[in-house]
Amino acid sequence: MALGLGTSLPPPHPLPAPMFALPTLNFTVSQVAAVCETLEESGDIERLARFLWSLPVAHPNINELNKNEAVLRARAIVSYHSGNFREMYSILEHHKFTKDSHGKLQAMWLEAHYQEAEKLRGRPLGPVDKYRVRKKFPLPRTIWDGEQKTHCFKERTRSLLREWYLQDPYPNPTKKRELAQATGLTPTQVGNWFKNRRQRDRAAAAKNSYYEKILTLAAETLALTNKPNGV
Repeated sequence: MALGLGTSLPPPHPLPAPMFALPTLNFTVSQVAAVCETLEESGDIERLARFLWSLPVAHPNINELNKNEAVLRARAIVSYHSGNFREMYSILEHHKFTKDSHGKLQAMWLEAHYQEAEKLRGRPLGPVDKYRVRKKFPLPRTIWDGEQKTHCFKERTRSLLREWYLQDPYPNPTKKRELAQATGLTPTQVGNWFKNRRQRDRAAAAKNSYYEKILTLAAETLALTNKPNGV
């Protein structure tokens, strides 16, 4: 998930033409779900797409399979990266997901709408544009627990990021991945948050330093003015 979301998910990559009829060879539902989760965690979207699209339709538990969260999430991810936003919206709107999936799915929902708005307007979106897009296309309750969000980051997520920032404002890639897993964000979003926070802190420090110099100069001037003549 630019999740204002001031950060962006990577743009969709061209993938083979989708065939979303699901799966499987001789796999059980739990095995299909496990493969989907493994490929999703690896970030290999092309392999994930091939896995979903190459398996035969017939399955004794097809209804259970089409309701499995890991499989649905995988289908949504593949839809996003193939640019098939309509399919992704349909999956997200018609299936209830647990909170563990919310962060990633919210990011995809918003980023897809941002990209559609940019294509329609023919220019990049600014913060105000993105705010208007979020108001026009609010997160469906299937991927949102109703918690109030600030700039598209939940307050709980912001609090966790602030706590980590106080400990280490320059997290290494491993720390970023850990934070991403804890918050439901992507490592890129975590990195951008820390970068923006450091910039804000530097700007605030420079501003405070400037005012301290002004106050010091004013105090010295006042002291000279108040000195008795001849001293």
